[in-house]
Amino acid sequence: MITAVVLDIEGTTSPTSAVREDLYGYTRERLPRWLAEGGDAADEVLADTRRLAGRPDADPAEVAEILRGWLGSDVKAAPLKAAQGVICAQGFRSGALHGEFFPDVEPALRAWHAAGLRLYVYSSGSERNQRDWFEFARGGELGSLIRGYFDLASAGPKRERGSYEVIAKAIDVPGPQILFLSDHADELDAAVAAGWSAVGVRREGEPNPARPPHRWVESFAAVAPR
Repeated sequence: MITAVVLDIEGTTSPTSAVREDLYGYTRERLPRWLAEGGDAADEVLADTRRLAGRPDADPAEVAEILRGWLGSDVKAAPLKAAQGVICAQGFRSGALHGEFFPDVEPALRAWHAAGLRLYVYSSGSERNQRDWFEFARGGELGSLIRGYFDLASAGPKRERGSYEVIAKAIDVPGPQILFLSDHADELDAAVAAGWSAVGVRREGEPNPARPPHRWVESFAAVAPR
């Protein structure tokens, strides 16, 4: 019996283009100034980026270019995700950014929540970005439906079995009672290896292909957790 559903965001609940064009674009434009202005969060990002890039003497402008390069290559680096979380938080609160969702997502989440299922999110984006994505969803907030959020820092890489074991322990739900929805077959593989149930979500226009042996759906309306 399924008692918890864990959701991927990019390509699953939301268009990849919305994440990479809106959030990435907003971050890319504002990185240099944010790093130059400093502050605790920016100073930590500067230090972590210099260490990861092997550029201990890089000034803020150079660090901004390193982070922009990682952003363009979709590198899942912790300092990049941290910077994006802080920068985009301002955009969500100013009304410049909104969470964008496929039309079948909201009714499914509301139905599952009403049925007593516990809903969680696991994405490579920072927990802060995830919370804002759901709270500031276009058309009305969805954050009140979500019990918790997990990212690369709190759970680990999305293609590793151990990350799913960390989440199961954190939410105190046995693996067989958790359903994971994602558009990426490697992530589904890792979830199944951890004992979870998993369903692939294949959206029209999204880049990741469906792959056996997983079941794949084109809409959340075709998912009936039980």
